[in-house]
Amino acid sequence: MKYKVIAGLLYLLSLLPLKVLYVLSDVLSFFLYTILQYRRSVVFENLSIAFPEKTLHEKKIIAKKFYRNLADSLMETFKLLSASEQLIDEMFVFDDELEKYFSQTNKKIQLHAMHSFNWEVLNLGFSKRNYMPLLGVYQPLKNNIFERIFRKIRTRYGTILIPANDFKRNFFPHQFQQYIIALVADQNPGDPAKAWWADFFGRPTPFVTGPEKAAVKHDHQVVFMNFIKVKRGVYTCTVFPITDDPATMKPGELTLRYIQFMEKCIRERPDNYLWSHRRWKHAYKPEYEKLRITSVDL
Repeated sequence: MKYKVIAGLLYLLSLLPLKVLYVLSDVLSFFLYTILQYRRSVVFENLSIAFPEKTLHEKKIIAKKFYRNLADSLMETFKLLSASEQLIDEMFVFDDELEKYFSQTNKKIQLHAMHSFNWEVLNLGFSKRNYMPLLGVYQPLKNNIFERIFRKIRTRYGTILIPANDFKRNFFPHQFQQYIIALVADQNPGDPAKAWWADFFGRPTPFVTGPEKAAVKHDHQVVFMNFIKVKRGVYTCTVFPITDDPATMKPGELTLRYIQFMEKCIRERPDNYLWSHRRWKHAYKPEYEKLRITSVDL
Protein backbone atom coordinates (compact mmCIF):
# COMPACT_ATOMS: atom_id res chain seq x y z
CA MET A 1 0.00 0.00 0.00
CA LYS A 2 2.80 2.41 0.90
CA TYR A 3 4.48 1.69 -2.41
CA LYS A 4 1.32 2.44 -4.40
CA VAL A 5 0.77 5.73 -2.58
CA ILE A 6 4.33 6.98 -2.95
CA ALA A 7 4.69 5.71 -6.52
CA GLY A 8 1.35 7.30 -7.42
CA LEU A 9 2.32 10.68 -5.94
CA LEU A 10 5.67 10.64 -7.73
CA TYR A 11 3.95 9.73 -11.00
CA LEU A 12 1.62 12.70 -10.60
CA LEU A 13 4.66 14.88 -9.90
CA SER A 14 6.29 13.55 -13.07
CA LEU A 15 3.35 14.82 -15.15
CA LEU A 16 4.37 18.41 -14.43
CA PRO A 17 6.36 20.15 -17.18
CA LEU A 18 10.12 20.27 -16.67
CA LYS A 19 9.94 24.06 -16.32
CA VAL A 20 7.69 23.66 -13.30
CA LEU A 21 9.85 20.88 -11.90
CA TYR A 22 12.88 23.14 -12.12
CA VAL A 23 11.10 25.75 -10.02
CA LEU A 24 10.57 23.04 -7.43
CA SER A 25 14.21 22.06 -7.87
CA ASP A 26 15.33 25.59 -7.01
CA VAL A 27 13.30 25.44 -3.82
CA LEU A 28 14.65 21.98 -2.99
CA SER A 29 18.23 23.09 -3.68
CA PHE A 30 17.88 26.04 -1.28
CA PHE A 31 16.29 23.78 1.33
CA LEU A 32 19.03 21.12 1.05
CA TYR A 33 21.90 23.61 1.19
CA THR A 34 20.64 26.30 3.55
CA ILE A 35 17.91 24.84 5.77
CA LEU A 36 18.54 21.11 6.05
CA GLN A 37 22.27 21.47 5.28
CA TYR A 38 22.13 17.97 3.83
CA ARG A 39 25.62 16.46 4.09
CA ARG A 40 27.06 19.95 3.76
CA SER A 41 30.00 19.17 6.03
CA VAL A 42 30.85 16.15 3.85
CA VAL A 43 30.62 18.25 0.67
CA PHE A 44 32.96 20.93 2.00
CA GLU A 45 35.36 18.37 3.43
CA ASN A 46 35.57 16.70 0.01
CA LEU A 47 36.00 20.03 -1.77
CA SER A 48 38.74 21.06 0.66
CA ILE A 49 40.64 17.84 -0.06
CA ALA A 50 40.15 18.07 -3.83
CA PHE A 51 40.76 21.80 -4.20
CA PRO A 52 43.00 23.05 -1.36
CA GLU A 53 44.05 25.96 -3.54
CA LYS A 54 40.52 27.37 -3.79
CA THR A 55 39.17 30.01 -1.43
CA LEU A 56 36.14 29.37 0.77
CA HIS A 57 34.12 31.63 -1.53
CA GLU A 58 35.08 29.54 -4.57
CA LYS A 59 34.16 26.34 -2.77
CA LYS A 60 30.78 27.80 -1.82
CA ILE A 61 30.09 28.58 -5.47
CA ILE A 62 30.90 24.97 -6.46
CA ALA A 63 28.83 23.62 -3.55
CA LYS A 64 25.74 25.69 -4.38
CA LYS A 65 25.94 24.64 -8.04
CA PHE A 66 26.35 21.04 -6.91
CA TYR A 67 23.18 21.19 -4.80
CA ARG A 68 21.31 22.67 -7.74
CA ASN A 69 22.53 19.84 -9.98
CA LEU A 70 21.60 17.32 -7.30
CA ALA A 71 18.07 18.71 -7.02
CA ASP A 72 17.74 18.93 -10.82
CA SER A 73 18.84 15.32 -11.13
CA LEU A 74 16.23 14.18 -8.64
CA MET A 75 13.41 16.03 -10.39
CA GLU A 76 14.55 14.85 -13.82
CA THR A 77 14.69 11.26 -12.59
CA PHE A 78 11.11 11.41 -11.32
CA LYS A 79 10.11 12.99 -14.64
CA LEU A 80 11.36 9.83 -16.34
CA LEU A 81 8.43 7.95 -14.80
CA SER A 82 6.13 9.45 -17.45
CA ALA A 83 8.47 11.15 -19.94
CA SER A 84 7.68 10.60 -23.61
CA GLU A 85 10.25 9.06 -25.92
CA GLN A 86 10.59 12.42 -27.64
CA LEU A 87 11.43 14.14 -24.35
CA ILE A 88 14.02 11.50 -23.49
CA ASP A 89 15.64 12.01 -26.90
CA GLU A 90 15.74 15.76 -26.18
CA MET A 91 17.25 15.24 -22.73
CA PHE A 92 20.03 12.96 -23.97
CA VAL A 93 21.99 14.05 -27.04
CA PHE A 94 23.90 11.12 -28.54
CA ASP A 95 26.77 12.03 -30.83
CA ASP A 96 26.69 10.37 -34.27
CA GLU A 97 30.30 9.20 -33.93
CA LEU A 98 29.48 7.54 -30.61
CA GLU A 99 26.50 5.81 -32.18
CA LYS A 100 28.74 4.49 -34.93
CA TYR A 101 31.31 3.30 -32.40
CA PHE A 102 28.85 1.29 -30.32
CA SER A 103 26.91 -0.16 -33.23
CA GLN A 104 29.89 -1.51 -35.20
CA THR A 105 31.94 -3.36 -32.59
CA ASN A 106 31.61 -7.12 -32.22
CA LYS A 107 33.18 -7.26 -28.75
CA LYS A 108 31.77 -7.03 -25.27
CA ILE A 109 32.12 -3.50 -23.95
CA GLN A 110 32.95 -2.43 -20.42
CA LEU A 111 32.02 1.18 -19.67
CA HIS A 112 33.75 2.93 -16.78
CA ALA A 113 31.62 5.84 -15.63
CA MET A 114 31.44 7.87 -12.42
CA HIS A 115 28.89 9.62 -10.25
CA SER A 116 28.26 12.62 -12.49
CA PHE A 117 24.83 14.01 -13.32
CA ASN A 118 22.56 12.77 -14.64
CA TRP A 119 23.39 9.10 -14.88
CA GLU A 120 19.71 8.13 -14.84
CA VAL A 121 19.03 10.08 -18.04
CA LEU A 122 22.10 8.62 -19.73
CA ASN A 123 21.07 5.10 -18.77
CA LEU A 124 17.77 5.49 -20.62
CA GLY A 125 19.48 7.24 -23.52
CA PHE A 126 21.80 4.26 -24.00
CA SER A 127 19.35 1.45 -23.38
CA LYS A 128 16.76 3.07 -25.68
CA ARG A 129 19.05 2.49 -28.68
CA ASN A 130 19.39 -1.26 -28.06
CA TYR A 131 22.84 -1.79 -29.56
CA MET A 132 23.14 -4.87 -27.37
CA PRO A 133 21.98 -5.76 -23.85
CA LEU A 134 22.98 -3.09 -21.33
CA LEU A 135 23.99 -4.49 -17.95
CA GLY A 136 24.06 -1.94 -15.16
CA VAL A 137 25.97 -2.85 -12.01
CA TYR A 138 24.55 -0.89 -9.09
CA GLN A 139 24.13 -0.67 -5.32
CA PRO A 140 20.49 -1.43 -4.36
CA LEU A 141 18.80 1.21 -2.24
CA LYS A 142 18.11 0.31 1.38
CA ASN A 143 14.57 1.68 1.15
CA ASN A 144 12.52 -1.04 -0.59
CA ILE A 145 9.90 1.38 -1.88
CA PHE A 146 12.36 3.66 -3.64
CA GLU A 147 14.35 0.63 -4.81
CA ARG A 148 11.23 -0.56 -6.67
CA ILE A 149 10.56 2.92 -8.09
CA PHE A 150 14.12 3.39 -9.32
CA ARG A 151 14.22 -0.13 -10.76
CA LYS A 152 11.10 0.72 -12.76
CA ILE A 153 12.73 3.88 -14.12
CA ARG A 154 16.07 2.25 -14.88
CA THR A 155 14.65 -0.80 -16.66
CA ARG A 156 12.18 1.09 -18.87
CA TYR A 157 14.13 0.25 -22.05
CA GLY A 158 15.48 -3.09 -20.96
CA THR A 159 18.53 -2.28 -18.86
CA ILE A 160 19.44 -5.41 -16.90
CA LEU A 161 20.25 -4.39 -13.34
CA ILE A 162 22.89 -6.44 -11.56
CA PRO A 163 23.23 -5.82 -7.81
CA ALA A 164 26.87 -5.39 -6.87
CA ASN A 165 26.35 -7.42 -3.71
CA ASP A 166 25.23 -10.47 -5.72
CA PHE A 167 27.13 -9.94 -8.94
CA LYS A 168 28.25 -13.46 -9.86
CA ARG A 169 24.82 -15.09 -9.71
CA ASN A 170 23.05 -12.31 -11.63
CA PHE A 171 25.80 -11.92 -14.23
CA PHE A 172 26.12 -15.63 -15.05
CA PRO A 173 23.17 -15.87 -17.53
CA HIS A 174 24.63 -13.06 -19.68
CA GLN A 175 28.36 -13.80 -19.73
CA PHE A 176 28.44 -15.67 -23.04
CA GLN A 177 26.56 -13.08 -25.12
CA GLN A 178 27.65 -9.69 -26.42
CA TYR A 179 26.75 -6.89 -24.03
CA ILE A 180 27.63 -3.47 -22.68
CA ILE A 181 28.34 -3.55 -18.96
CA ALA A 182 28.26 -0.16 -17.23
CA LEU A 183 30.26 0.28 -14.04
CA VAL A 184 30.14 3.37 -11.86
CA ALA A 185 33.58 2.49 -10.58
CA ASP A 186 34.21 5.29 -8.08
CA GLN A 187 32.44 3.38 -5.29
CA ASN A 188 34.29 2.95 -2.02
CA PRO A 189 35.56 -0.65 -1.67
CA GLY A 190 34.07 -2.79 1.05
CA ASP A 191 37.52 -3.88 2.20
CA PRO A 192 40.31 -1.32 1.69
CA ALA A 193 42.87 -4.06 2.39
CA LYS A 194 41.80 -5.74 -0.88
CA ALA A 195 41.71 -2.60 -3.02
CA TRP A 196 44.08 -0.76 -5.30
CA TRP A 197 45.43 2.40 -3.65
CA ALA A 198 46.39 5.42 -5.74
CA ASP A 199 46.55 9.17 -5.39
CA PHE A 200 43.23 10.81 -6.18
CA PHE A 201 43.40 14.60 -5.95
CA GLY A 202 46.72 14.15 -4.16
CA ARG A 203 45.48 11.85 -1.41
CA PRO A 204 45.88 8.03 -1.19
CA THR A 205 42.49 6.54 -2.04
CA PRO A 206 41.24 2.95 -2.39
CA PHE A 207 39.50 1.74 -5.54
CA VAL A 208 37.75 -1.55 -6.20
CA THR A 209 39.72 -4.15 -8.15
CA GLY A 210 36.68 -5.88 -9.68
CA PRO A 211 36.40 -3.84 -12.89
CA GLU A 212 40.01 -4.51 -13.85
CA LYS A 213 39.72 -8.23 -13.10
CA ALA A 214 36.46 -8.50 -15.05
CA ALA A 215 37.94 -6.74 -18.08
CA VAL A 216 40.76 -9.30 -18.26
CA LYS A 217 38.63 -12.35 -17.47
CA HIS A 218 35.96 -11.60 -20.09
CA ASP A 219 38.22 -9.91 -22.65
CA HIS A 220 36.24 -6.69 -22.63
CA GLN A 221 36.77 -3.71 -24.85
CA VAL A 222 37.24 -1.01 -22.20
CA VAL A 223 35.83 2.47 -22.64
CA PHE A 224 35.84 5.43 -20.25
CA MET A 225 32.80 7.68 -20.27
CA ASN A 226 32.33 11.28 -19.20
CA PHE A 227 28.82 12.63 -18.54
CA ILE A 228 28.34 16.27 -19.50
CA LYS A 229 25.49 18.60 -18.57
CA VAL A 230 25.05 20.76 -21.67
CA LYS A 231 22.37 22.88 -20.02
CA ARG A 232 19.47 22.36 -17.68
CA GLY A 233 17.65 19.23 -18.81
CA VAL A 234 20.07 18.36 -21.63
CA TYR A 235 22.94 15.89 -21.25
CA THR A 236 25.48 14.25 -23.48
CA CYS A 237 28.55 12.12 -23.02
CA THR A 238 31.95 11.54 -24.49
CA VAL A 239 33.58 8.12 -24.67
CA PHE A 240 37.29 7.36 -24.74
CA PRO A 241 38.35 3.89 -25.94
CA ILE A 242 41.14 2.59 -23.71
CA THR A 243 42.01 -0.93 -24.83
CA ASP A 244 40.74 -3.87 -26.89
CA ASP A 245 43.05 -6.26 -25.03
CA PRO A 246 43.07 -5.57 -21.26
CA ALA A 247 45.16 -8.69 -20.60
CA THR A 248 48.18 -6.87 -22.06
CA MET A 249 47.98 -4.12 -19.42
CA LYS A 250 50.04 -4.27 -16.24
CA PRO A 251 48.31 -4.93 -12.91
CA GLY A 252 46.75 -1.71 -11.71
CA GLU A 253 47.26 0.13 -15.00
CA LEU A 254 43.63 0.18 -16.05
CA THR A 255 42.54 1.36 -12.61
CA LEU A 256 45.17 4.10 -12.51
CA ARG A 257 44.22 5.36 -15.95
CA TYR A 258 40.59 5.47 -14.86
CA ILE A 259 41.49 7.46 -11.72
CA GLN A 260 43.49 9.98 -13.75
CA PHE A 261 40.68 10.26 -16.31
CA MET A 262 38.10 10.80 -13.59
CA GLU A 263 40.13 13.50 -11.85
CA LYS A 264 40.58 15.35 -15.14
CA CYS A 265 36.82 15.26 -15.84
CA ILE A 266 35.94 16.43 -12.32
CA ARG A 267 38.39 19.34 -12.50
CA GLU A 268 36.76 20.47 -15.73
CA ARG A 269 33.23 20.46 -14.23
CA PRO A 270 33.55 20.20 -10.44
CA ASP A 271 29.91 21.02 -9.65
CA ASN A 272 28.67 18.07 -11.71
CA TYR A 273 30.23 15.40 -9.45
CA LEU A 274 28.50 13.75 -6.48
CA TRP A 275 30.36 15.37 -3.58
CA SER A 276 27.84 14.27 -0.94
CA HIS A 277 29.34 10.79 -0.57
CA ARG A 278 32.58 10.37 1.35
CA ARG A 279 35.20 9.60 -1.26
CA TRP A 280 38.08 9.62 1.27
CA LYS A 281 36.48 7.66 4.12
CA HIS A 282 39.32 5.11 4.45
CA ALA A 283 42.64 6.16 5.99
CA TYR A 284 45.83 4.95 4.36
CA LYS A 285 47.93 2.48 6.37
CA PRO A 286 51.54 1.36 5.83
CA GLU A 287 50.40 -2.22 5.17
CA TYR A 288 48.56 -0.99 2.07
CA GLU A 289 51.85 -0.04 0.41
CA LYS A 290 51.94 -3.32 -1.55
CA LEU A 291 48.57 -2.34 -3.03
CA ARG A 292 49.64 1.14 -4.06
CA ILE A 293 49.91 1.93 -7.78
CA THR A 294 51.68 4.88 -9.35
CA SER A 295 52.66 5.87 -12.87
CA VAL A 296 56.23 4.84 -12.01
CA ASP A 297 55.07 1.24 -11.50
CA LEU A 298 53.70 1.19 -15.02
